Amino acid sequence: MPYRNSDRLQRLRDQIPSFRCIVGCHDCCGPVTVSSEEMARLPVKSEAEHAAALAELSCPYLGKQGCEIYAERPLICRLFGTTPRLRCPNGQRPVYMIDEAVEDEIHQYLRSTRQVLL
Repeated sequence: MPYRNSDRLQRLRDQIPSFRCIVGCHDCCGPVTVSSEEMARLPVKSEAEHAAALAELSCPYLGKQGCEIYAERPLICRLFGTTPRLRCPNGQRPVYMIDEAVEDEIHQYLRSTRQVLL
């Protein structure tokens, strides 16, 4: 039986290793595309907030204290630092990088879903 997208999304999220970022670093917080399903889980930001963030090559959910949606952050944000393809610019990483098959499945999911600019 095929996974519903929300089940698949959660299963993929659960397989991405976590690690501790450098406090105050937001080097990987920039404009990214996300699936419309992921976007639907986030609080609504105004067009002006999105435009201001894009003008600064930032994310509209990056606040003064860091990511305002950390628990709901999209797959692409979760991948940063967990794979050789998206290395942390400050050398942070989990003990074990993401399994290549899981990363490939995440990229396949992203290709198969409608993407919107965050």
